[in-house]
Amino acid sequence: MPALERSACRVAAVAVFVFAAAPACRNRGGTGSAPAPSASAPFGLAPELAGRTLAKVGDRSITLGEYATVLARMDRFERLRYQTPDRRKQLLDEMINVELLAAEAERRGLSNRPETKELERQILRDAVLQELRDKGPTLADIPQGEVRTYYDTHRADFKEPERRRISHIAVRDRATAERVLSQAKGLSAKAWGELVQKFSIDKPPADSPVELAGDLGFVTPPSFGKNENGRVPEPVRAAAFQAEEPEATLGKVVEDGGTFHVVRVTGTSAARDRTFEEAERTIRVKLLEEKLHAAEAELDRTLRERYPVEIDQAALSKVAVPAAHEKPK
Repeated sequence: MPALERSACRVAAVAVFVFAAAPACRNRGGTGSAPAPSASAPFGLAPELAGRTLAKVGDRSITLGEYATVLARMDRFERLRYQTPDRRKQLLDEMINVELLAAEAERRGLSNRPETKELERQILRDAVLQELRDKGPTLADIPQGEVRTYYDTHRADFKEPERRRISHIAVRDRATAERVLSQAKGLSAKAWGELVQKFSIDKPPADSPVELAGDLGFVTPPSFGKNENGRVPEPVRAAAFQAEEPEATLGKVVEDGGTFHVVRVTGTSAARDRTFEEAERTIRVKLLEEKLHAAEAELDRTLRERYPVEIDQAALSKVAVPAAHEKPK
């Protein structure tokens, strides 16, 4: 990413903080005083230091606490970029730049545009949801017994079937497929790839290794249920598990909807049953997601009671969405 784009991204990140975390300070019609110091300022800043004015832009004050909060909300690796005084001054300059542009945008009336208001509402929405997540449980807070109960009642979810990696040569008629099959048995990976390039209608990318020509990835057996690999037709998937050897060319042509496939098994992944210890973190993540979704649903229910929602279905039905090739009127 060019340096200018990286700088723009950082300014955008700072802008999100300025408008979302300190909306009251955006009101330039007020006194312009700094926000009240927070006892929970990052990096152990004392309240009196957190409220100290670091820079003034017009009637708007940027406090040391706001500056520290921007740093605290960065990815820890990004934060390493600001270890030197020069880089920390650069971050302050970026915050000042946000304030300058925001002041000019307000002077020009851009803050009153519908799209600006919508973006502000989206930022505030994200802030509420983030606060909900921050106050929620962590992975470690989920009781061990709850995790164990989930594991015991979902044992099938942790039984992984054998998977086979397959490659194919697809042609339009059976006679050609039979001829290709007779040539395909016992070939090396490179020779198989050359055969794919010569005959298959499913052409590999020009820059891909010849050894990977025709590769379709891994498939699970039909007995496992849903086909997880959308590139593989169901008859080809079933045929992959009819091969007598785990890495060999199937001894028959497989037909699917007028296309004829020569199928080669190129690798296997053995079936396994994950232990509780192996599955524990996955379960905790899933349970945490469920708790978060439940909390969001409860918040939505509460807000709909607090702020009644009315929808004009007749008006909604009058909205005609243009087709992809049409321009909105």
